[in-house]
Amino acid sequence: MKHNRYKVAGHLFEVVCTQDQLDTTQLIPSFSPFVSDEEGELLFSMDVSEGPAPDFSQQDEIGQFDCGGANHGVYATSDGGYAFEISLPDVFGGGLSCSMEAHDDFRHCRATLTSHDLHRQQFGLNNALMMAFAFAAATQQTLLVHASVIRNAGYGYLFTAPSGTGKSTHTHLWYKHIPGSDLMNDDNPVVRIIGDEARIYGSPWSGKTPCYRNISAPIGAITRIEQRPYNEMRRFSPVEAFAALLPAVSSMKWDRRVYNGISGCIARLIGIVPVYWLGCLPDEAAAQLSYSTIAVKKSPEQTPS
Repeated sequence: MKHNRYKVAGHLFEVVCTQDQLDTTQLIPSFSPFVSDEEGELLFSMDVSEGPAPDFSQQDEIGQFDCGGANHGVYATSDGGYAFEISLPDVFGGGLSCSMEAHDDFRHCRATLTSHDLHRQQFGLNNALMMAFAFAAATQQTLLVHASVIRNAGYGYLFTAPSGTGKSTHTHLWYKHIPGSDLMNDDNPVVRIIGDEARIYGSPWSGKTPCYRNISAPIGAITRIEQRPYNEMRRFSPVEAFAALLPAVSSMKWDRRVYNGISGCIARLIGIVPVYWLGCLPDEAAAQLSYSTIAVKKSPEQTPS
């Protein structure tokens, strides 16, 4: 068996390939910047094998988890845990690529790769690990957020929106027009509250943009983007901020442990970090407006990542 340890946003986890033909360097190449040889408590561990899909037909289907344009079936198991059927989006051929079984706290998981095709295996395991991370960390003041993140002058700025709305376009405009900007992650960064500080971390999950950076920064602001025929921006009230952030965070509404942990973390986050609404065009003026409105004018304190 091959044991591989990773550290994302300060959380250690382990992937165990139980068959010799499986190699994480091929299965999850985006995780290579996060390889760790540290010892310590694991957030979760995942055993990975290749074989036929387990039969979940006798389990109770409790929902669908929307993940990157693919809906994954979620089942309640008889021991109080969960089972997932992870399928490719239809635009990539659809069909089952992986199944995952997890304890109720997601500390111990098992993934079965149901195809010999490498692309399907990569998609399946990558999604299994993303869900395991999000749900295991839900009570650790940690959020996996659907956002594009740009860094400027030491602070990270998150832009959230439904897929296709233009958050990646907006961060690209910062990169192009705002000096000193660099992309931290383009799809699923990790937010973590440590003490009284909220930090943003790069992750192995970055959507269509290969931006897998093992870096972190204090959060300067969070902005919800909507397309508009002109540019305007305002700060959300706390209630508006909570309502805007909750749909952007990976969660399971039917699991009280996960949902309460995530809701509590969001409530703390909006007390630390300002949250804004931006209605905008995909132009330089929109980037200049958001920068002038939300940019932090002081240098961040040097906090260990």
